Amino acid sequence: MTNTEIFGILILAFLAITFLQSGYDKIMDWKGNVEWLKGHFSQTFIKNQVPQSLFLILVLEVIAGALCVIGIAQLLMNGVTTFGHYGATFSCVTLLFLLFGQRIAKDYDGARTIVIYFIPAILAVYWL
Repeated sequence: MTNTEIFGILILAFLAITFLQSGYDKIMDWKGNVEWLKGHFSQTFIKNQVPQSLFLILVLEVIAGALCVIGIAQLLMNGVTTFGHYGATFSCVTLLFLLFGQRIAKDYDGARTIVIYFIPAILAVYWL
């Protein structure tokens, strides 16, 4: 196994855990998440679309996480990075949506936190 494959597996595992756990949390506590986010976005133009926006984020997170898991399997089985690249790219898109939400809510600390996740995700896009 090459260093690139090991790197790919580790970073894809990080992204898969991040997004699948987040998606699971949204499913298990949908009502709590919607209520909290209604307050978070109460002064923004999406204040009336919180459930729809949360659903979009949920779908993006689950797709990103699933692609990362498939990418890990593909790397382990034959060293191919196609699905890993898709997973990393989808992760970046998801994080950009989250960053946009934090910025419009003027939650700059939350936006800064998303950048911490974006750095390894964008590196994965480059390396995979």
